[in-house]
Amino acid sequence: GISALVELPKNCVVAAVGKELIIFRLIASNERSEGWNVLEVKRLVDHEDNILSLVSVNDLTFVTGSHVGELIVWDALDWTKQASECNFWDSSVHPDAQPEIKLSQSPNETSVQHLTSDEECVFAAVGKGIYVYNLQMKRVIACQRTAHDSSVLHIEKLPNRQLISCSEDGSVRIWELREKQQLPAEPVPTGFFNMWGFGRTNKQANQAAKKMQENTPVYFLELVGDLIGHSSAVQMFLYFGELGLATCSADHLVILWKDGERESRLRSLTLFQKLAQNGDLQLKV
Repeated sequence: GISALVELPKNCVVAAVGKELIIFRLIASNERSEGWNVLEVKRLVDHEDNILSLVSVNDLTFVTGSHVGELIVWDALDWTKQASECNFWDSSVHPDAQPEIKLSQSPNETSVQHLTSDEECVFAAVGKGIYVYNLQMKRVIACQRTAHDSSVLHIEKLPNRQLISCSEDGSVRIWELREKQQLPAEPVPTGFFNMWGFGRTNKQANQAAKKMQENTPVYFLELVGDLIGHSSAVQMFLYFGELGLATCSADHLVILWKDGERESRLRSLTLFQKLAQNGDLQLKV
């Protein structure tokens, strides 16, 4: 069956069916009928396993994720493959991630369960972790390999570079994408090669590498909030901006969450307004 469906330009939709993406075009019927005809246009078979997640980034791009950890970036106009990432669990690819000692990787630990985007980056829930994939750089720029104790089921990007995730372990967490402070790069000693006249070449290469390192920002995900209240898997949530957050869980509870700092400010403002109206608040200059 169809596991995911998103709208594409030119009256098209893309449906994830097993390992395949099927592009359908909606064509208006004749003038006598108000219905639509659905025409299959193309099938994309680049994934090696079942597609679990699908997100539209903008009118030009959409992204898919599969059960074995494949993330593919597609052109939304001509339906061609633009980029891919398949090494989410490989610590050698993401050296900033905390290493883990494991005998094997189970499918649940590499599965791309959910995707969301802010047009600049794609945020992927992969196994227990969260990965930030930059669409322009075409690489992962930050990750939290063990964001939860169990699989991450749903994520959503918030304003101010923040992200919310929920998991099978019953937790809901708030993350912030921050930039690391880069330390000055130490020069690489040329040593033996100076004796043979290769020092200048090494110096130039070292300066080029140093400049590249200085110009490439390094990011990380920092935990800034932990919402404790559910006793079973949190399936998903809805974010209502300033109004708060609603989470639903297998424990049969729907919990509404408020921003504590904002609510405290509002209560203080309301209190001062009431005191001013009653004449109990005297301002002294």
